[in-house]
Amino acid sequence: MTTLLKSAATPVWAVLMITTITSYLLGEDHAFGVSTQTASVLILTLAVVKVMFVTEFFMEMRYAPLPLRLAFIGWGLVVALSTVGIYLLG
Repeated sequence: MTTLLKSAATPVWAVLMITTITSYLLGEDHAFGVSTQTASVLILTLAVVKVMFVTEFFMEMRYAPLPLRLAFIGWGLVVALSTVGIYLLG
């Protein structure tokens, strides 16, 4: 049990679980009292955060060369901003 608590993956897993539960609550019944549009943008943002965490910690992107990491982060930001922009303008 102590090795599980010392693992670097444990806090990352906890963040992923919290973002998953938050996304579910926002999408299911808007438990946080926000508008549908705000909830949708938050869910999309949380999805991008989850993708970044998974690639950094479980796909070993943190050990990749810096240009590759920056390209992936840039791609994630472009996709996130494009998706949110299309949603808000549509």
